[in-house]
Amino acid sequence: MSKPKKEGKKPKVEELLAKAKKPSQLAPPMHKFYEGKVQVMPKCAITSPADFAIWYTPGVAAPCKEIQANSEKSFELTNRWNYVAVVSDGTRVLGLGDIGPEAAMPVMEGKALLFKYLGGVDAFPICLKTKDPEEIIRACELIEPSFGGINLEDIEKPKCFYVLEKARERLQIPVWHDDQQGTATVILAGLINAFKIVGKDPKKSMITLIGAGSANIRTAYVLIRWGMKPGNVIMVDTKGIIHAGRKDITKEEDPWKYDLAQKTNAEGRTGDIADAFKGVDAVVAASKPGPDTIKKEWIRTMADNAIVFACANPIPEIWPWEAKEAGARIVATGRSDFPNQVNNSLGFPAIFRGVLDVKAKTVTDDMCIAAAQELAEFAEERGMHEEDILPRMEEWEVYPREAVACALKSIDQGVARVKPSRKELYERAATIIKNARDSLEALMKKGLIKPPPPEKELLK
Repeated sequence: MSKPKKEGKKPKVEELLAKAKKPSQLAPPMHKFYEGKVQVMPKCAITSPADFAIWYTPGVAAPCKEIQANSEKSFELTNRWNYVAVVSDGTRVLGLGDIGPEAAMPVMEGKALLFKYLGGVDAFPICLKTKDPEEIIRACELIEPSFGGINLEDIEKPKCFYVLEKARERLQIPVWHDDQQGTATVILAGLINAFKIVGKDPKKSMITLIGAGSANIRTAYVLIRWGMKPGNVIMVDTKGIIHAGRKDITKEEDPWKYDLAQKTNAEGRTGDIADAFKGVDAVVAASKPGPDTIKKEWIRTMADNAIVFACANPIPEIWPWEAKEAGARIVATGRSDFPNQVNNSLGFPAIFRGVLDVKAKTVTDDMCIAAAQELAEFAEERGMHEEDILPRMEEWEVYPREAVACALKSIDQGVARVKPSRKELYERAATIIKNARDSLEALMKKGLIKPPPPEKELLK
């Protein structure tokens, strides 16, 4: 493990708040300047109009007939193998809530951009004008022939759990909800390395999850699947600690939360959020943006060598230095300007790259765990310390490795349509991801993607 950097001067809160607001100030004029963030580009050679006799009529009829005879050939003769639909109803967009499908489009386009740049995946934003879970599932079924995978995004709870569960049952392509599985993957990766650094066995430790939304509900299930004792997990929602005696948590209204209420918190701890900190080894918060959602005095009651993940954006539930002052040894947030960023972008592009490359029929929590373990291993191999427990987005070499881990798990679980070797999978993933990055760089160098105007001009 490499040594941590010396702590510099503590930033002023006003500066941090201004920094948090700046992207929001630049985003509208930048979106207007580029008129969106993604576009469709040809991938086949076109040397003259005569080539369209192959790519379109009359030649295209031949591959159509082959697919008609065997629909699985759509993964070979079209780009379906690399298409992902980013599907949302706009009911739970970032911290904005129910803003509708049109207003959700910038987020879904942003997701498509990350898919391409980090995973080489061709993703399309699809915002649906419905809030009905059955209609969302049906929409996914209707578009299935065009896509190799579906990424559900920003759908309110508990509906999101139902949509994910039923869509996974009905479709023969991977269906994933990034707010659930993506967040859980990266949190698990961070916890694996955090526990290594503090010298504790996570499967014997106590962990508290602050917030019982889509992120932490799935995180609880993934942690339990990974091997943590369900009874060692304590969950907290807006009404306090979740326990089996809570009459307001019913199987009919929220079967997933109810299920966890029966499985977790073996000691039957009750009380409010402060009581959930006492004596635990780690706290993972995915709740209300701070600061001061988490108090320093609560962290002081945690076990020695405490781990605190304050994942709310744009302001974490507690400032990292305050958590450190209160006794936390390792602190992570969702922000890139603090150490240890917990960011879904480390997960979904590579996980989809992996399942697409084996033309998988589903994506499972075990694949999330395989991805988390690969993320943790990458960081450990290149050197980690208390302020550097996870790979960073610019370390693009982690994405092919993560993709291979997910692809191999797909093969192990018998859901892969093809079964390349580890070497073939790695070379394929690395080539596709590098091609996406190099293509963007070439377009920028040629001026085909215009450079953005100066910030002063944008902020007029």
